Amino acid sequence: MKLKHTIAIIFALLATTLSAARYDTVYNRVIFQNQIVNFDPDVYPNGFTDMGSHLVVGNGRIVLKKICLPRYARDTRVSITVRLTSNGDPWDKTGSIFVIPATSEISMIGVAQERQKYPILDSTRYERLRGIISSEGYQPTVELIRFITPFGVGGLNPTDSISRERRTPVYIDGFAPYVEWEQDITDRLPLLQDSVYIGLAIDSWLKAGYKATVTLTVTESTLKADKAPKRRVLPLLNTIQYFGQEYCDIFARRHLEVPFALPSTAKNVTLHYVTTGHGGQEGGDEFSPCENVISLDGNEVKRFTPWRNDCASFRRFNPSTGVWLKQRDVQYIGHARGEHKIIEEPIASSDLSRSGWCPGSDVPPVNISLGTLVKGNHSLNIAIPKAQPMSDNNQNHWLISAWLTWEE
Repeated sequence: MKLKHTIAIIFALLATTLSAARYDTVYNRVIFQNQIVNFDPDVYPNGFTDMGSHLVVGNGRIVLKKICLPRYARDTRVSITVRLTSNGDPWDKTGSIFVIPATSEISMIGVAQERQKYPILDSTRYERLRGIISSEGYQPTVELIRFITPFGVGGLNPTDSISRERRTPVYIDGFAPYVEWEQDITDRLPLLQDSVYIGLAIDSWLKAGYKATVTLTVTESTLKADKAPKRRVLPLLNTIQYFGQEYCDIFARRHLEVPFALPSTAKNVTLHYVTTGHGGQEGGDEFSPCENVISLDGNEVKRFTPWRNDCASFRRFNPSTGVWLKQRDVQYIGHARGEHKIIEEPIASSDLSRSGWCPGSDVPPVNISLGTLVKGNHSLNIAIPKAQPMSDNNQNHWLISAWLTWEE
């Protein structure tokens, strides 16, 4: 029995190795190299600036670059890597790498150039929101990876010994020089083929901003028989306020209906859903667990609460986070068993649990299998019953993006 078990393990390892070896890297391109993303109206005085090698939108907060991938004949995998350091911005901010669908006649580029406008939607259904769902001539941007900048990683690491000693908690051996994330984005490959714009956006409002390096890696199967599946992607929703859009607090008042139509019967349909809650002080949407309820054609398909309670594990990426002192009675190893005393313990803002994210984390999509959907009209419904409205002091809002993939 032991021999059979050993042989089975060897074959399993061999199969895994052969599977990995089946794919050769055919495209490994740095899309953005130490790209500064910031808010600098002095350098970028207009909503749109053509820098030759790239485009800048929103006074420096969005950078766009065109790429062109071929249509691969064999099965292909795609991944994206983001390496980020602070260039002086000390705050945690939402970041997003995205693709503008080539099939969208209207885009943020045209809006920034003041030659296009986002479609006007039914105000009773979408209130003041613009550019968040597909409509005539327009498809929303599709995220490739969402991330949250940590507090001051790299750029604000303490350099002198006294600052390091005072600011470095005892449970890490030092602050990291950068933070890096990687995600598999194979499901979105059809959107990247041919000529498209990839964007890098960070919600910074300081001239210092951040530096980011973004790399796209494509590997193709070496087996001729391993033909590429016929994948399709349909953008549905993106409530991130990239350019010319508003903060999305509609979920505090109503469900969000997203109609869509399938051109033919689709197999193995998957809904990809990225969600994070933001804004508000203590007790706001950022710090309150809020259930997300997703329904398709009137039938609930997913109910979950996006919540991260592991944010303290990202402490090494957050040198400029605010720190409070909290008194508590601590038991410790002393001369006698069970010794304890009152101590002051540092609590960092970056340690606090949040709605689907941590300062320094990426936000992977939640993938929901929908099976086979028939050709024709359908409706996606998103509800966040405990979401809170915006006010003068609390900018509660939810950033949600969603797209469908299927095979034909």
